[in-house]
Amino acid sequence: MNRATAAGLAGLACAMLTLSILPAAADSAASRPRLGDVQQALEELDKTPEVVGAIGEVYVDGERVGKGSAGTRLLNGKGGRIPTGARFRVGSQTKQMTGVVVLQLVKEGKLKLDDKLSDLLPEVAEKDLVERASEITLQQLVQHTSGIPDFFQDKVVDTFDFTTYYPPIELVKKTRTLPRTQEPGEKFSYSNTNYMLLGLIIERYTKHTVAAEFERRLFDPVGMDDSYLPTTFPGGIKGPHGHGYFPDSTGKLRDVDRHNMSYGYAAGGVISTAHDISAFQRAFAQNRLLPEELKKVLMGPPRSAPQPSGQPSEGGGGQPQPALPCGGQPAIMSLKGSGPGFNAVTFVSRDGRTQFALSATLAVPNTDQALDPLLVKAAEAVFCPKD
Repeated sequence: MNRATAAGLAGLACAMLTLSILPAAADSAASRPRLGDVQQALEELDKTPEVVGAIGEVYVDGERVGKGSAGTRLLNGKGGRIPTGARFRVGSQTKQMTGVVVLQLVKEGKLKLDDKLSDLLPEVAEKDLVERASEITLQQLVQHTSGIPDFFQDKVVDTFDFTTYYPPIELVKKTRTLPRTQEPGEKFSYSNTNYMLLGLIIERYTKHTVAAEFERRLFDPVGMDDSYLPTTFPGGIKGPHGHGYFPDSTGKLRDVDRHNMSYGYAAGGVISTAHDISAFQRAFAQNRLLPEELKKVLMGPPRSAPQPSGQPSEGGGGQPQPALPCGGQPAIMSLKGSGPGFNAVTFVSRDGRTQFALSATLAVPNTDQALDPLLVKAAEAVFCPKD
């Protein structure tokens, strides 16, 4: 696999939960913020060669107040516009959902933060699937401080393998021959494998699939009627939607819309809409899914180590990171998911009143360093209008 493919794998591996501060023009409990034109912001985003298509919607207090669609569903101007309400992959925003379910189980007394992995999933110790499983805690899995190697890298799996199904435990097993990244609990070290294990823990202690627990605990209560975690291989996005592209070993762009649902699961598999992901982020910000003390566990400890592929700090616990200033008080968080062919980011006011959910399908590797500034620029155009 070429360097570009490896970058794509690392991109999904490091894309989970970003909490970047973007100052808002006006975001108070007393009045609605003044917002810019979403359609115009997305049209500017789509003028760049990195983007095939982009959709986005803005919600204030649960009401849609802006929407836009730019570019096309397919490469080279084909396929027509993407409907603004189309489904898209949210990538590693899924991990935030998995973390919420796990911490709800902690709140209910079914799990404890200091439970050891070897006790939670005895088979990983009995079959020697995870090194030092008797030392790794549930909290370390949630916060990416376990040191378990990441399965999502080119030496382990193939971006363009759309047909082979790997059970989650099989992907965990594949990491056993990889070197550990650190001592358990030592520092932040992003690994999708952590969230594969958390998905298995959810299923063991609820006796239900992760998909069923998402429906029961998140999608139904929050009103995410168009969201789902695929359960039948190969999975896929229902309805008209944008296709993303990724370069193969020859540099040719290949349609990666199919994806391999094995690589998603509890680490990055949810398919949603701008409406639904906004509703989830609103509920999360307003402590309707977790109490504040457990939200802090999911946010994780501060960390200063650079993240893979030069991407912004992301993971099972992201601390606020600086973004481009645009006046006003710091009030906007960004929560990002990414993978070959797409970037999906939800910008959320800290009080949970305002969301801008944006999905961009790509014509470059999702780790391209030009992408994050472009997405932030689109958000600034919406949250910080100049006139």
